[in-house]
Amino acid sequence: MRILIFVFLSQFLIATASSAANCGNGPAGFTTWRDAFIANAGRYGLNPRIVQSALQNVKYSKKVVRLDRNQKSFKLSFKQFYAKRVNNAMIRRGQKLGRNYAQLFNSIERKYGVPAPVILAIWGLETNYGGYLGNMPVLQSLATLAYDCRRSAFFTNELVSALIIVQRRDMSPAEMRGAWAGEIGQTQFLASSYVRYAVDYDRDGRRDLIRSVPDVLASTANYLAKKGWRRGQAWGPGTANYRVLREWNKASVYVQTISIMASKISGQG
Repeated sequence: MRILIFVFLSQFLIATASSAANCGNGPAGFTTWRDAFIANAGRYGLNPRIVQSALQNVKYSKKVVRLDRNQKSFKLSFKQFYAKRVNNAMIRRGQKLGRNYAQLFNSIERKYGVPAPVILAIWGLETNYGGYLGNMPVLQSLATLAYDCRRSAFFTNELVSALIIVQRRDMSPAEMRGAWAGEIGQTQFLASSYVRYAVDYDRDGRRDLIRSVPDVLASTANYLAKKGWRRGQAWGPGTANYRVLREWNKASVYVQTISIMASKISGQG
């Protein structure tokens, strides 16, 4: 699978320059762009038939572009951000889920070295422990943002990755609903991270980050482990593991919130 992913991404790099050159800043050229993307699916290592089926009815979303231009959460101070995103009820629920899934978390920590409180903090922050995953069609969001000129190359990569997920039968296009920028599942993986780091921990034959709690939690741990998480070490500011948390989210307020929330869940905060 690693070899296949490398081939897909290599082919993507070859094709990106030409697709980015055809980006647009409004809906007028989207259908032409979409149809050209479908016609050139093979250049990305994708099955044209699967891409045609997945994208043929996808439309430009003005809502997605509006949301992309209006991101305000990370402009807050840490105190404002933490107060907006975390409360005592979330901490208590994280602790309860830690007890409920203790056996699973113990298994995951043995395999990946990442302790339960850190995974729980990410799970809680991203979707309130799976309570709200987003309900926007991922392929429509990603196609819109891939066509949009602001970050066309980045989101073309995400669109290709989402189609790889479909192609390897982890999820169908209809199942792929998430946040406005295409994040998927209970800990909100970008499609490229899904392709690289999602694991089939419940061994049902597919990596399902929407419905399978074992897959969700283990995949989150696998992501952190692959980014350099150090088993048995602290995760506060200045530590190696704190730097790993920056790989999860570049916003300093988010990283600090994960760290503090995890400490509170563990009873240390």
